Amino acid sequence: MSLFDHHVENEMRQELLGENAFLLRGFARLAETELLAELARVIRQSPFRNMITPSGRRMSVAMTNCGELGWVSDRAGYRYASTDPQNGLRWLSMPPAFFQLAVNAARSAGFSDFMPDACLINRYEVGTKLSLHQDKDEKDFGQPIVSVSLGLPAVFLFGGLKRTDKTRRIQLLHGDVVVWGGASRLHYHGILPLKPGHHELLGDYRINLTFRKAG
Repeated sequence: MSLFDHHVENEMRQELLGENAFLLRGFARLAETELLAELARVIRQSPFRNMITPSGRRMSVAMTNCGELGWVSDRAGYRYASTDPQNGLRWLSMPPAFFQLAVNAARSAGFSDFMPDACLINRYEVGTKLSLHQDKDEKDFGQPIVSVSLGLPAVFLFGGLKRTDKTRRIQLLHGDVVVWGGASRLHYHGILPLKPGHHELLGDYRINLTFRKAG
């Protein structure tokens, strides 16, 4: 079955999270072998690292990037850069399997013109979390966010346009994809502390691929 066929099959497994926001259950499962092989290639050149926030705090979630642009954080602030500050090399090009999955997921959620140029790759260990935040370092908020979950389950928090707005708690499993844009593009979101467990492919970790149009 092709990724396109998988896209059609999973249209019936969508869950509405809010206006222009969808959960696509198991959308990435059929591509998992290729995704993990390409992930290994990315991290060989640009290994996971714990970046520093502008305030000097060490982020608990380790990350790396692929694509034309990569998201970085240090004392100078949050931004996108074309090169990995750790080795001075350009980020690896986004693997075709990554790109096609992101485009198909966006199309399934109603965003037919999504052309991601950045893939942020987060690695969660047991106990790590991602605080509520908005994705607002991109130039075009008309483009959606596509977020792919691999490995251990996690609880995704999806709120509103204010940090204090009520959040929904959504259990994300291996292969689930969340897409949000339009009226929901700047909604706050986060991940609760990862619970102990073991995944047959990724061990004690959760990997999150987040696709964006950054430039």
